[in-house]
Amino acid sequence: MKSTTFKRLINLWPPFLLTGIHANQVSPDYRSAEVALTLRWYNRNYVGTHFGGSLFAMTDPWYMLMLMQILGKDYYVWDQSASIDFIAPGRGVVKARFVIEDAMLDEIRTRTANGEKFLPQFVVDIVDQREQLVARVSKTIYVRKKPAKRQDETATKSVAAR
Repeated sequence: MKSTTFKRLINLWPPFLLTGIHANQVSPDYRSAEVALTLRWYNRNYVGTHFGGSLFAMTDPWYMLMLMQILGKDYYVWDQSASIDFIAPGRGVVKARFVIEDAMLDEIRTRTANGEKFLPQFVVDIVDQREQLVARVSKTIYVRKKPAKRQDETATKSVAAR
């Protein structure tokens, strides 16, 4: 799917649309994305700052979805676990930038080549308009090559060896 189409669709997804979360940018190769959350009456907490659930929600699907697009249908990609550390009150517009480096993609492909699962960890910072840290989210993603694709590679290697 083209990243522009993906961005339009995810911005219409009810958990984002109804909470004020907005994807500002998704790179054509899915290796980076920027997401923003604007403080509104419906997403602020009792003390007038960003609701922690909204801060977490703005980071939830990104690494999984980006890896699914990059790695394609040959891999299982799921969220394994996540945690959030709240550092400072969030006010106004907060942003998170997600980046997947080539080195991480190489490691994922290497570690899963024979069908093993790999649990890469990603960290994303949520910052305010002054680039001050509001929260830090750690995500662990489950990645494994699908069995049919493992067999195809094994068969290809044995034919090539003959």
